[in-house]
Formats: sequence, structure tokens, C-alpha cells
Amino acid sequence: PPVRSALPPAGRASAILDRMTDSPARPPWLKVRFPAGPNYARLQELMRGEQLHTVCEEARCPNIGECWSRGTATFMILGDTCTRSCGFCAVKTGRPGAVDLGEPRRVALAIQRMGLKHAVITSVNRDELPDGGAGIFAETIRWSRRLNPGTTFEVLIPDFKGERAPLETVLAAQPEILNHNTETVPRLYATVRPQARYERTLELLRVAKAIDPGALTKTGIMVGLGETNAEVLDTVRDIAAQGVDILTVGQYLRPAAQYLPVVRYWHPDEFDELKAAALAMGFRHVESGPLVRSSYHAEEQAGHVSGPLRPRATNDRLNLEMLPTV
Repeated sequence: PPVRSALPPAGRASAILDRMTDSPARPPWLKVRFPAGPNYARLQELMRGEQLHTVCEEARCPNIGECWSRGTATFMILGDTCTRSCGFCAVKTGRPGAVDLGEPRRVALAIQRMGLKHAVITSVNRDELPDGGAGIFAETIRWSRRLNPGTTFEVLIPDFKGERAPLETVLAAQPEILNHNTETVPRLYATVRPQARYERTLELLRVAKAIDPGALTKTGIMVGLGETNAEVLDTVRDIAAQGVDILTVGQYLRPAAQYLPVVRYWHPDEFDELKAAALAMGFRHVESGPLVRSSYHAEEQAGHVSGPLRPRATNDRLNLEMLPTV
């Protein structure tokens, strides 16, 4: 069956951005380019042809016009239906379908066709799976590295309900960057991330660095949901204490009327001040701005830490059972 696109045609994309109802008026610094152009059409055709999903589309990312025009995208594996119901996220919630064992290879082929030097792979939450989908993450990295030996890989993973074994499975495939987003301050977790726990997120980031010190760790937070400046600084301080290398901070933008409203739009100067404060806490790189998202300019973010990323040597034995049946 055809893969659903979460975005309307480019001419109607403004409808998504303007459905703010009880949110304050959107300031001028949040203007974005709408999805259009030959690269956008090419990537859309590629994703549909390979029956793949992108978080750019499913989460209605405001940067899709810019990123797709540059020929980059963030792959979303394990389907388009999430088992959780975060108050900010436009990804569909419900009962997911069967795991697609051919997906890792198709992602690898798409990366090859796109000629990506740095690929970002994320997923929906699959809490019903015994390993939370970690095995598919690992196979996607291995297939992708086999077909794209010069490419570096960043994974944005779920919390796996706090279990260590799935995290070890993903890290055994040796991604260059492991990301898990903190999203918000602890006071707002019950509303923003009702099925997650703040302490679990911090623990995941700490344990990931302990399991694989060679991987860069990364996390992101949103602002504008009602947090105070002091709460944000305390959260950033907590994250820094886990040894995280890269922090991203961006403005929450309401995807549609049924999601949490924007309480406040932070001014660009406030993002600059937060970046300076976070760097003083010891992060190796901080990307902070109104339109920053965790995978926005991801390769450049990583390059600021230690120069150009280089692929890690890894044992990439493939699970041939993951090959699709012909």
C-alpha cells in the first residue's frame, strides 16, 4: 500500500504552521521555506518508492524545505505508528503493524542513492516488542555501513523502557553518534512525555557513554512549553552531569490544534544566552536556536566536536534472515 505522507502539498503547508488557536502569534524569526523544488520531489519519490518513512514528514518538521532541498533527510524506521502519545509529537499513535525485516536493507540502499556522508536514523517507540526495536536499529546500521562504507551514522533512539540490553544491542553496531532526546524539564514530563521518565532519560545517556566511550552522545530539549529559565538551566546542568557531548535546543512549534499549545516563543538572543551557559557547563558543542532540531545540520554539529567524523571500524556481519522474501 502507498506510504502516508504527514505533510500536505507544498502550497498548503502553511495551514499546518498557522493552526495555533490558543498559542501566541508566531514571531517573524520563525519563518521557514515551504517544501518545494526538484530535490524535494526527488526525495519524496525515493521514500515512496522504497516504502520508507522520514521523521521530517511524519513529525511535520519545520525545516523539511531546507533539509530536503539540500538532499538530506532523517529516516524513521519500525513503521509510522508509535506506541506512545507525547503531547508535542505529530507522529501517529496506535497499534503498530508487523516489523518489516527488509527495511534495514532498503534504508541502506536509499542512503546509497542519496549519497549521504552522514545519515540520521530514528524510530517510533515500539514498546510492544521484546527488544523495543533495537535489533532493527542494529541491522539498519550494519546494512547501511556495508553499502556505504564512507558514511557516518547517527541514531536517535527511544528509551527502551530503561532496559540495558537493547541499548547494548544498538551500541554494538557502533554508530558514531547516539542521541536520545530529553525534550523538556522534569516538571512537565507528565504532560509532554506521559509514558517517559526524566530520570530514565538521564540514566540512558549516562549508561550509553559507559558502554561505548568511543561514541558521541547527544540529546535535545524544546522550550516554549511553560518551563522557566531556571528549570531549563537545571535540566541542562543535569544533562551535562551525564557526560553528554552535544546538546541541541530549539523552540517548540505546535504541529496542529490537538497538540500542546505554545506558551511562549523564546527570542533568538535567549537561545544565544542559553548556548553560552551550556558551553560553560562542559558540553563539547551546543546548537541553540529557534528552528534547531536534533537532526538539523547534524553532520556539522558533530564536526564541531572533533573535526570531520570518520566511520568507525566495526564487525558488520549481517543477519541474512533480514533479507526480504522474493
